[in-house]
Amino acid sequence: MSLYVMVADDSRVMRQIVVRTLRQAGYDWEILEAVDGQDAFDKARAEQPDFVLSDWNMPGLTGIELLRALRAAGDDVPFAFVTSEGSAEMRAQAEEAGALFLVSKPFTPEAFRDAIEPVLA
Repeated sequence: MSLYVMVADDSRVMRQIVVRTLRQAGYDWEILEAVDGQDAFDKARAEQPDFVLSDWNMPGLTGIELLRALRAAGDDVPFAFVTSEGSAEMRAQAEEAGALFLVSKPFTPEAFRDAIEPVLA
């Protein structure tokens, strides 16, 4: 299954790592990159990706603000976090806002598969 997936992270290197790890996990998706939360919001509204993988800590809009802004705009795009922190509080906020999962850095192709497969099924 080929999806159109947006990867949002203010670090170009981290976006590349996320994309490479997705490829290693076997996901040959078309990737749209966003450089921060506001860019991700604008692109999500214009491009209508099938799935969003977002960092939590970004300038402009944080990842959680991005998710809440998309939901407030009536956009129910499947959304998940890839972040350096994975505290219980952050996981609770993510779940409450409607995120499908939160993968903590450092991550592996297996961690992505374990999080993504149940969502795609």
